[in-house]
Amino acid sequence: MRGRKIAISGKGGVGKSTLTAAIARILAERGNTVLAIDADPDANLASAFGMPSDVRALIRPIVGQRDLIEQRTGAKFGRSGQMFNMSPDVADVASKYGVAFKGVSVLVLGAVKTGGSGCACPENTFLKKLIRHLVLHEGETVVIDMEPGIEHLGRATAEGVDAMVVVVEPGTRSLETARRIMALSRDIGLFDKLFFVCNKARNKADEETASVLAGAKMLGTIPFDARFVDADCAGVSVFDMEGKEDLIAHFETITEVLLKKL
Repeated sequence: MRGRKIAISGKGGVGKSTLTAAIARILAERGNTVLAIDADPDANLASAFGMPSDVRALIRPIVGQRDLIEQRTGAKFGRSGQMFNMSPDVADVASKYGVAFKGVSVLVLGAVKTGGSGCACPENTFLKKLIRHLVLHEGETVVIDMEPGIEHLGRATAEGVDAMVVVVEPGTRSLETARRIMALSRDIGLFDKLFFVCNKARNKADEETASVLAGAKMLGTIPFDARFVDADCAGVSVFDMEGKEDLIAHFETITEVLLKKL
């Protein structure tokens, strides 16, 4: 049976990784098989999970597995003008490179560095095929922390996910990014799968600010709270702090509302 595919998007710094980790952990605690993918080049998902250093040391970003990518694509790193396999085999990558933590398998893609290194086409092709395969074919719940902005959005994304959750905060730039995502989603057939979460809301006025997204389907609101900052400074997840039940309730509500819409 095909699993659920949930992508988390939005402007950088709005809390994508926090929401990704929260949804993944809640689903895992409910007995679901969950794969969390860090597809943001500025990889912070491990930190959002509160992974200790010894567990983070086990993570092997996929883009750094040169032998694997060269073997599957038939192309050598740093060489321009070469032929390579546009549909590499990626079926076993998640099981081999995922790191288990809090009942979730966490997979980090990593960033492709192109400056002075020749063509990065094989690496990009491999990563895109990996995301598409996992989104389309894994029989489990896949939660993806997408790269910021709208550059990653395309018809393949629309076809491959059950939901695209956009995190917004009560600020002009965040809302502008959200509006661009909404406009593009109509063009690529993603609008019916688009949902929004308002993060860092300080008061009712902030919640109402997010409501200016005409036609947006809001899943819920996460309040601004210093405990998120405290957790980040301590290198732990807010899920693992004492006295966090009221905060976790917001994430549980958002997850419940989302699941009912899938």
